[in-house]
Amino acid sequence: MGSVPGYAQTLPLYPSSASVARLSARTTLACWGLEAMADDVVSVVSELVTNAVQHARAACLLPDEPGTCRLTLERPDRHTVWLSVTDPSGRRVRRREAADDAETGRGLAIVNALASRWLVQPSRNGKTVWVELTCGR
Repeated sequence: MGSVPGYAQTLPLYPSSASVARLSARTTLACWGLEAMADDVVSVVSELVTNAVQHARAACLLPDEPGTCRLTLERPDRHTVWLSVTDPSGRRVRRREAADDAETGRGLAIVNALASRWLVQPSRNGKTVWVELTCGR
């Protein structure tokens, strides 16, 4: 089996990192010729990095250092993108139902709607949320 094209970036757990991650994902997909998937991939990346910023920053040991998350994008074939976000929080990921007037709480519902499949892999240093998206889903 040949190598899988990939891109990875470590981001500080700051709110501005979500926009950096969106730009990185859009640029990577353009390089791969997968612009048709960009909106879905960017939406998922935005949700996962935002969740990491909101929930994992508290898991960092030093208050002056925000900690980091790691965004990884891979293209195992012409129609599929694998993406993951790894963060230092061991906090369980739970999908919840948001009230109609709520401003938060829809992130994992969006991920679930757009992904072919997704899962959470806990580790002793935090967790990784892994998502597969396919063109035409």
